Amino acid sequence: MTVFLGAPGSGKGTQAKQLSENFGFVHFSTGDMLRTSIKEMKPVGLKAKSFMDQGNLVPDAVMIELIEEALDPLSDNADVLLDGFPRTVPQAEALDSKIKTTVAKAINFNIPDSILITRLTGRRICPNCGESFHLVFIPPLKLNTCNKCSSSLIQRADDSEAVVLRRLEVFKSQNQGLLDYFGNRKNIITIEADRAVASVQKELLSILKN
Repeated sequence: MTVFLGAPGSGKGTQAKQLSENFGFVHFSTGDMLRTSIKEMKPVGLKAKSFMDQGNLVPDAVMIELIEEALDPLSDNADVLLDGFPRTVPQAEALDSKIKTTVAKAINFNIPDSILITRLTGRRICPNCGESFHLVFIPPLKLNTCNKCSSSLIQRADDSEAVVLRRLEVFKSQNQGLLDYFGNRKNIITIEADRAVASVQKELLSILKN
């Protein structure tokens, strides 16, 4: 198993999704899993919603429950990419003890705050079909309108500037302990993520194959 570490907007999800589609990795995005759970009004999603809307981290117990359910049916030799978990040291410890999964590599996506803020606040999604856009990098053909289904695009509550700043503050308060945790296990690698998607993916493939 490989875990992708990094702030919201650092590109973890984009890279994990492409690696899954093109090279057969099994990708779990806790953010996507939680948003689906919220949309379907599942108990774990409802527990998490109020924390996410305020830019706070979802409690460890909720995240661990979500991951346990996802990993349980998988075979031991599945090439798993975890995106968005662990975010705290207790979550990392749960992978070792409660979930009993070995983390072969932890890859840290490093990127300046100013770039993160631009990436996050510009994101727009289609509430109907789920298509994603960005006002700067991937603008829709028609302003605030989905290219696929013509629905009006929305900004997620946790992508507003006030919430983004709060998310980064919360992330920083937790992340150093996590870097230390995997650093002590000597299985963490930091990459510079403020590059073209193809350039980052080439480096990731080299890391994952070794």
